[in-house]
Amino acid sequence: MRILIDKYILFEWIKIFLIAIGVMLGILLMNDMYSTLGKLFESGVGTHRILLYYALLSPTLLPIFLPISLLLSFMFVLGSLHRTNEITAMRAAGMNDLRITRSLWLASFVLAGLFLWLNASIIPYCKENSRKIYDNAMIERELKSSSNVERVGLVKPLCFNNRRDGRLWFMNSFSKTTNRGTGVRISILDGNAREVGRVMAREGVYDDVDKCWFFLDGQYMKFDPQTGRLAKPEIFGKRYFKDYKERPQIMILSMSRPQDLSLSENKVLLDAFGNDEDYNQALPYMVRQYSIWVSPLICVIVLAIAIPFSMTGVRTNPMVGVSKTIGMFFAYFVLENVMSGLGAKGAISPMAAALTPPALIFVWTAFLYRKAF
Repeated sequence: MRILIDKYILFEWIKIFLIAIGVMLGILLMNDMYSTLGKLFESGVGTHRILLYYALLSPTLLPIFLPISLLLSFMFVLGSLHRTNEITAMRAAGMNDLRITRSLWLASFVLAGLFLWLNASIIPYCKENSRKIYDNAMIERELKSSSNVERVGLVKPLCFNNRRDGRLWFMNSFSKTTNRGTGVRISILDGNAREVGRVMAREGVYDDVDKCWFFLDGQYMKFDPQTGRLAKPEIFGKRYFKDYKERPQIMILSMSRPQDLSLSENKVLLDAFGNDEDYNQALPYMVRQYSIWVSPLICVIVLAIAIPFSMTGVRTNPMVGVSKTIGMFFAYFVLENVMSGLGAKGAISPMAAALTPPALIFVWTAFLYRKAF
């Protein structure tokens, strides 16, 4: 009999959850289509590539629509059981609230594990490839309206701090179509962040064959790290720097917001930054990395938030419990953003920034459970 109750509650929740996922995903895709679909058609890409783009984009939206879909489905099912006095009947049969909701707890932990796997494998692949399809389409769109290939896909300016190898890059502009940058300046730093060398050139080109950079019409200068005096510069027309292996794609990614990067892209940037918590430039990406690993806990958090208010709501006005639940849910995201900001500025450690919000929510919900039940 009790197994039948578990199945009943679980299947009622699954139906609402699938509807909520479909609605939320549809809204987010329509929002993206409003800003990108016209541009994709203008670029001349085929229908199959557009469909592939949105198919790849859908999993990347999971961190946005999964929490709210879970919250709405849990609230609806538990609130419905409460209003129809089914929860009262189960309690009268000797079942406590943990026993009543155990199928939902099991489902939330299974979803958390699935979410963790998606974060580690599927979502990074989809995020990177959907961005590649869109970027290529935008380049094709620009090529149709411009006769100068050098002006297509420009990044202005391009900056990159390769702390691991001690090179600070700056280019006035960089073309993603030709892998060619103009107005290049590279400062070579020692372990104490003192400039010991500098490369200045009219152009810099990344060689896809040799996987390194060469520079045109430039000079290489050396400095005395103690006095800062400049030695005689070496003038060159064209020169390969075989040990300069910074990939343009990574350099461009370093100028993106951490939340726009996949887990694998984030890891590549952290490797380039030196993965040092004392290095301010790496801190936002470290916070992002820990947040991605902690984010599956949201599947459990939303159930922990929904139960106290949905199962003990005010019968004369069910919206009281609903408003409290939604308010607490958004308070969690406000807290998460505040902690992320503090972690990115170095006020707290990146790990603490990621773990503090779920820890505080679990403490608060434990207090609510003790008070309500």
